[in-house]
Amino acid sequence: MIIKSSTTLRNDYGKISTLAHEVEEPIYITKNGEGDIVVMSIEAFEKREQLLRLKAKLAMAEQSRLSGEPTVSLEDAKKRLEEKYRNAGV
Repeated sequence: MIIKSSTTLRNDYGKISTLAHEVEEPIYITKNGEGDIVVMSIEAFEKREQLLRLKAKLAMAEQSRLSGEPTVSLEDAKKRLEEKYRNAGV
């Protein structure tokens, strides 16, 4: 975990920006010795958001499976895709 003061952010934004891009993880900013905000690069933020969306989809799929909704085996899914490819002329 990286922790920097708001003074560092104010006085040396470039250093914090470079650090955020290098470590690709959140940087915690304190104000008066207490946690205040978190900063991170846009790339790291977008990766994190993508991972959260994927985890949410996986959780929904698992909930559907546990509730007894019909599922498709990997082999059946492959057969269906191969059939679609054949019908599409791929």
